[in-house]
Amino acid sequence: MTSVSTAMVLAAGLGTRMRPLSESRPKPLVPVAGKALIDHVLNGLANAGVNRAVVNVHYLADIIEDHLKARSGAPEITISDERDALLDTGGGVKKALPLLGDGPFLIHNSDALWRENGTSALNALAELWDPSAMDALLLLAERETSLGYPGKGDFFLDDAGRLTRRGDAPLAPLVFAGVSLCDARLFDDAPDGAFSLNVLWDRALSAGRLYGATLDGEWMHIGTPDAVAQAEARLEETGG
Repeated sequence: MTSVSTAMVLAAGLGTRMRPLSESRPKPLVPVAGKALIDHVLNGLANAGVNRAVVNVHYLADIIEDHLKARSGAPEITISDERDALLDTGGGVKKALPLLGDGPFLIHNSDALWRENGTSALNALAELWDPSAMDALLLLAERETSLGYPGKGDFFLDDAGRLTRRGDAPLAPLVFAGVSLCDARLFDDAPDGAFSLNVLWDRALSAGRLYGATLDGEWMHIGTPDAVAQAEARLEETGG
């Protein structure tokens, strides 16, 4: 199994859909079931053996930094400062590449939350990672069983694990669950400045090198205050 010890946690977004909860605090610090979203993420990374996390910051950056300084234990946290310019998902990771080191790393949204059916989703990604065949490996969730997700789905998955986008189809069965695995090669010849990871995923897809793995569990789409309440109710109901 591939050892994945490093992660990039994306915490620089403006969190506009989370207002009013995000007016005085950044979205990663919105509490769900008594714990900030980013702490759910960092604790999950630590449980999966990740001992280094790079966290990017922009909106209300000082508040996030102070919160992270108060944490103890794994993972060790390094800040990637985007105060000067918000770089979107792809640009943010590209800026942080010197901090991420060699080898594969996870890219983890700071609001990606799920319940597992006993199988570690992050460890499953590491086990499937094959850099000879893949440029990126995405964690996916079943659209129909995802909590608080109103969309039409993102991807189809073939028998070999390769992905295609929904395109013109009315629905797709799988939705991106906020976590992917890659290495620095994904960013070869990447654009400068702000850009979405979707740019690089589409390039990998065209080359037949974009893969996915389906979560064994229930993904929770934490995008709005209503979704926070739904997730808390589900976690209380299941003891998660």
